[in-house]
Amino acid sequence: MAFPIIHTNFWDAVIAIPIIIVITQILKILLKIPKTFVPSVALIIGLVISVFISHRHSLFSGVFMGWFYGYAAIGSYSSLKTTIISFRQTKNDTSNS
Repeated sequence: MAFPIIHTNFWDAVIAIPIIIVITQILKILLKIPKTFVPSVALIIGLVISVFISHRHSLFSGVFMGWFYGYAAIGSYSSLKTTIISFRQTKNDTSNS
């Protein structure tokens, strides 16, 4: 079995990942999704975007890249949230001293 060549470009990732983060946050507010299910929702949105928009030509490529899109959105959101929390704690620690 030969593996398919997966063509992706920089703009796919630059556009898809922020869109997944925004859609996930909107759904979290509108549908009151529990925090434990939010990463799964992001992964599903990543798969949908990849399979139906970015990589329509190949299901394997779409699923493969959809996992990357979803997990990149999860990691980016988590990293941003951790950074903001750390910044706020550091700012409060220095103002109290």
